[in-house]
Parts: sequence; structure tokens; C-alpha cells
Amino acid sequence: MTGAGPEPEESVNLPELLGGFRPSRGGGATARFGTVEAANIRYLVGQVVELLGGDTLDEEPPDDRPAGPSDGPDDGLPSAGDLAAMIGLTENSELPSDPALARLLPDAYRDDPEASGEFRRYTEQGLRSGKVAAARTVLATLPPKGGRVRLSGPEAQAWLRALNDVRLALGVRLEVTEDFDEQVAVMSPDDPRLAYADMYQWLGYLQETLVGALSR
Repeated sequence: MTGAGPEPEESVNLPELLGGFRPSRGGGATARFGTVEAANIRYLVGQVVELLGGDTLDEEPPDDRPAGPSDGPDDGLPSAGDLAAMIGLTENSELPSDPALARLLPDAYRDDPEASGEFRRYTEQGLRSGKVAAARTVLATLPPKGGRVRLSGPEAQAWLRALNDVRLALGVRLEVTEDFDEQVAVMSPDDPRLAYADMYQWLGYLQETLVGALSR
């Protein structure tokens, strides 16, 4: 992990807490998060990891598995299955049935299902792994109880990708359209979508401030 690690939460400074990210000395970006904000981000990012099958991606095939009939002669060469795993090849060629996951892992060629399926076989595993890695960078740099976060340039880029993935998934669940802001403005306080809608908008603000901090 690069960059300085998270610090314990300090006394609350409301303007700073609501100010999002700002440039950090020596590069990168810094921000402060309250306990509730940190918990919400961590929860949503964790949900994306689960949606992407993050635990499954961690699993590695054992090296000492017994040889089977399909393994061929012990000539030191990888089997077809091992070779597929090495290059990130997957048997999956279909768009995920979960709409949120399909938004995170879209078809490359909407008008050509066959080409999209073949492209997916070679790229989906790497795409999943990259998204999970970005999400875990957020979890590793954002303390559960909040506080100041200082991000290196690479960590900040990972945050941008992870926040974008959270908003993509939330956008599907909330059925976000072009007039979404107007819809949120008239939502009833009892509407169960309101808390997630507010979080969707706030995460967009965080993204904007983080981009701004990195561009200064």
C-alpha cells in the first residue's frame, strides 16, 4: 500500500467535513469523514465487492492437486484449465442477469452478441479483479470510524474508480434518469429510497472534489 495511512478521527470540523477532497501536500488528495459517512461508504463499497464475487476471485487452485485422467502426461506443461486461469480466460460469455452487475460488466458490442461473448471470456475476470482491487483500496484507506484520509495519486485513482462503481450499481437500483435530481427533491421523507438517493448524490460530489483535487 502506497501513501500515508488513515488517521484516527479528530474533533469535527463541519465545513471541512462537508468540503470533500482537497489537494494534499506532496501530491494526492485528502479529506475528512465522519463516522456515519465512513460507515456508509464502506458498506456500499463492500456490497460492490460482494456483487463482483470478490471472495471467489481470491481463491487460487491448489498446486498439489492429484493428477487426473484429463491432465495428460506429466511433462511440466500447464493443463488447458491452468492455462486458461493464467491468461484470465473464463467460460462465462453471457451478460450477467443481475441488472446492477450487468451495468458494472457491460457487453462490449451491444449489436453483436457473439463478439461480446468472446470478448467477455477474455476480459471479464480481469475487469472484476480490477474493480475489486479498487474497492479494497477504499476499504484499506478509510477507517471504519472516520477521520482524515490522505491518498497517494494511485490510491486516489482507485477511489475514483470504486466510487464510480458504487454509483453505477446504486443508479440501477434507484432507476436513475436524467430528471433524478428533481425526483429526489420531491421524495417523501418516508420514502425508503431517499437515504440511498442522497448517498448517490453525495458520492457524485465526492467524485467531483477528488477530480478537482487531483487536477490542481
